[in-house]
Amino acid sequence: MLAMNAMVKPAADAVVADAAKAPAKVVARNVNVYYGDKHALKDVSVDIPERSVMAFIGPSGCGKSTFLRCINRMNDTIPSARVTGNIEIDNLDIYDKSLDVVQLRARVGMVFQKPNPFPKSIYENVAYGPRIHGMARSKADLDEIVTASLKRAGLYEEVKDRLSDPGTGLSGGQQQRLCIARAIAVGPEVILMDEPCSALDPIATARIEELIDELRQNFTIIIVTHSMQQAARVSQRTAFFHLGNLVEEGPTETVFTTPHDRRTQDYITGRFG
Repeated sequence: MLAMNAMVKPAADAVVADAAKAPAKVVARNVNVYYGDKHALKDVSVDIPERSVMAFIGPSGCGKSTFLRCINRMNDTIPSARVTGNIEIDNLDIYDKSLDVVQLRARVGMVFQKPNPFPKSIYENVAYGPRIHGMARSKADLDEIVTASLKRAGLYEEVKDRLSDPGTGLSGGQQQRLCIARAIAVGPEVILMDEPCSALDPIATARIEELIDELRQNFTIIIVTHSMQQAARVSQRTAFFHLGNLVEEGPTETVFTTPHDRRTQDYITGRFG
């Protein structure tokens, strides 16, 4: 387990303690997901603290991305999908039939595996959400939101002189930061990231990881990753999924150095994956 020990950040004890004290932002109880007859996610229960990073790890097809999509109801877009159980954000049942799903997705932003900027200018990519949600009363308000979002995403200094250029013309890492700026422009409370660095080079990956660490001061972040090194670097808590089950969840340092379940140990030491 020495190699896994080395991956955990030196300040992990203090960070984990802070995360442990934080109240839960997202609370899931007995969540099941079915795709037709396939039982993809089985009785998942977990508390996700506010203003922290929770990493979901596990082999392909284990249910981690399926659960991530439950948190902003993206599984609603799949005709064969059925979700049971309960998920609350700040004590609000997000599967309540009276809930406005559009407003939910403003509260719960999503960053996908492959950067997906709109075929619009850099400025319009970030302005799109605030505009349709009526967040800006004037062009000056919108300018302020766009600038602030690009700054928080660590992209403003690189693009401030070419905001009218197409977002699709940026490099892969810049496109992903643009997508993060677009997500935070509508003022979400939770940001979901589904393998946000898998299509990026190591330098761009490092920048996104630094950004995640900065953003957790203001947002609850849930990241799906196949990289255990990444999970150890960026998260305060880690959840290990296997065959649709949440096997183990806890402080990242504990999960990686002294896991309670043999399946977790076998996965993080490379015996399967």
